[in-house]
Amino acid sequence: MKATRLAIPDVVLFEPKVFGDDRGFFFESFNQHQFEEATGRKVNFVQDNHSRSAKGVLRGLHYQLAPHAQGKLIRVVQGEVFDVAVDIRKSSPTFGQWVGVHLSETNKQQLWIPEGFAHGFLTLSEHVEFLYKTTNYYAPAAEGCIAWNDPTLSINWPLSMQPILSEKDKLGRQLKEAEVFE
Repeated sequence: MKATRLAIPDVVLFEPKVFGDDRGFFFESFNQHQFEEATGRKVNFVQDNHSRSAKGVLRGLHYQLAPHAQGKLIRVVQGEVFDVAVDIRKSSPTFGQWVGVHLSETNKQQLWIPEGFAHGFLTLSEHVEFLYKTTNYYAPAAEGCIAWNDPTLSINWPLSMQPILSEKDKLGRQLKEAEVFE
């Protein structure tokens, strides 16, 4: 499995080695040892989540505060998304910066987003099946949401239409007003 640190080095893109022929394909989607070597961290995943979204849905930018902060290992098993991680750690030299990647059933890549980041994605195909592992359990009282279109972040979403947002995401706060990590 190839691991690449992105412009924000704590965020890692994983690309599995895929073995395919006329019968289909096989790849190792997770290997604890390789993950720990690539991230430099020993991580215990405690929850797996699965979502399905229609084209044009934008979810995020979501996060959970300590002590319920979540690291996420994300992949797409059907369709394609533009996936974004925003550093919301005030003490980080990359605070307020973002990275974005295309994840799809075709490229089979996965994105590691550690604790201290807000996360969001935009669906680019008719339907998307999205899977992710988390390092902590969902805790609604610790949840935060930053506005997907915060002008200080200037995320370059590949929009072809007005995104479809949940009521929660419509109420996302600007980064300068949000409760974030120290």
